[in-house]
Amino acid sequence: MDRHKWRSLHHVLRRTSHPINLYLNSLHPLEDRARSCYDSPIPLPSPDFLLMLLLDGCFLLELFRGSAGEGFKSLGYSRHDPIFAMRGTMHSLQRDMIMLENQIPLFILNRLYGLQLNQPDQTGLVARLAIRFFNPLIPTDEPLRSRDRSKLQLDPAFDPLSDTGLHCLDVFRQSLLRTGIQPAPRPWLKRWSNNRRCIADKRRQQLIHCVSELWEAGVKFKKRKTDRFWDIKFHNGVLKIPRLLIHDGTRSLFLNLIAFEQCHMDSKKDITSYVVFMDNLINSADDVGYLHYCGIIEHWLGNDDEVAELFNKLCQEVVFDINDSYLSGLSDQVNRYYNHRWNAWRASLKHNYFSNPWAIISLVAAVVLLVLTFAQTFYSVYGYYWPRS
Repeated sequence: MDRHKWRSLHHVLRRTSHPINLYLNSLHPLEDRARSCYDSPIPLPSPDFLLMLLLDGCFLLELFRGSAGEGFKSLGYSRHDPIFAMRGTMHSLQRDMIMLENQIPLFILNRLYGLQLNQPDQTGLVARLAIRFFNPLIPTDEPLRSRDRSKLQLDPAFDPLSDTGLHCLDVFRQSLLRTGIQPAPRPWLKRWSNNRRCIADKRRQQLIHCVSELWEAGVKFKKRKTDRFWDIKFHNGVLKIPRLLIHDGTRSLFLNLIAFEQCHMDSKKDITSYVVFMDNLINSADDVGYLHYCGIIEHWLGNDDEVAELFNKLCQEVVFDINDSYLSGLSDQVNRYYNHRWNAWRASLKHNYFSNPWAIISLVAAVVLLVLTFAQTFYSVYGYYWPRS
């Protein structure tokens, strides 16, 4: 991609009439701060490191601007450009740019974009461009509409103008959780679980039973109408889960969001909690099939087995504490409902005897026959001991 990165830089320089030294000199004061963002020292001399930031940053900004509304033609690219005009290539680039190892510090992108706009100290504009660029990766069938995007900066839980994001992946994650997740506080469990953080396996990360077991216990599943895929509710035996659209980019999206939450100490594990919860629900293709029947899961993969395998492998070797999950309180409610014997008996009666009209007719006939047999026995005994005079 180096050739295309140089092309994008030449487009920027020609469009803005700026010399390249303007950008390199402006990035120089930020060099130490940028180097500290990486997990290991970068063995590049200062000129090469700054040039790398400039090339990658300008390439990313051109992608953002061209796909977010301005259009690549207005930026000076041909409608036959092999990178900036091909939709298939754009989908591949979106998946590459969301990867944790491909992130560029947000303050570098803000400085480069500010120089192009002759506003070097601007903040927030890159964050909004990034949200629009990565919008097709949102795992719902209702991505953010234009009017919803305009409301993001007004949401107290997420304000792109606050310049609090570390990089574009962080910004996109904040936009996914834009309404904020407020789990019920359980301080005693928090203190008790501080020493129980461990590598998650099926025993330690068990939040909830799988779909098949919950269905047998009488739990109903319904689709919740919201574009916040993580916003799960449970009330009166009904587990309401927002619709989840799974496509070829979903695995990469969740993997990188989980990786970010694992690597960033100050980040909450909200995406990890959601994926672990769904992993618990989905143990087999039958679980996926039933969620699809309920309208909760829609996927573009080969079959239901691939969806089950996707969730079952997402959280391998993940450090996770079930008591620090925003879904732990909801899971407790579901588990209490599951453990109540009357709910299981009622569900068994419904599944076995009221599942179809013929079963209902058979049950009614059996009850009538039992009542008639009881009445015949009663009158036979009654007539024997108290015969008519």
